[in-house]
Amino acid sequence: MNNPQYFCLDKIGNSSLGFITVAENMKNIPFEIKRVYWTYYTPQDVVRGGHAHKRLEQLIFAVSGRIEFNTINLHGMEETFVLDSPSKGLYLPRLIWRDIKFSHSAVLLCLASELYDESDYFRNYQDFKNYEYEI
Repeated sequence: MNNPQYFCLDKIGNSSLGFITVAENMKNIPFEIKRVYWTYYTPQDVVRGGHAHKRLEQLIFAVSGRIEFNTINLHGMEETFVLDSPSKGLYLPRLIWRDIKFSHSAVLLCLASELYDESDYFRNYQDFKNYEYEI
């Protein structure tokens, strides 16, 4: 998977008892999970993200609220993805620039393929666009 794409996990349960969605390392997740984090209480008028990763892959869910991702790959292809269901995620491969907008009540859950490493980040868009890599 070289492009961002929606990624759905099974929703188990019913409306009278509630639902559960399960992520299992290397079973229904396309990479080994090395880090999990979540963001919350992000003001609605703030745009987060503004970066890309050299190696990191992510699977991101809006476990509450609505989250919009605007992505750009190294070839300039732009896409918008909206997460508004806890069982519908977004797979972000490496080398994808992203800007993220949150609804007031949004909680973002991220499953990441790598431990935190600041040297993995592109925080400057021109550095990202000028990056040359081996396929």
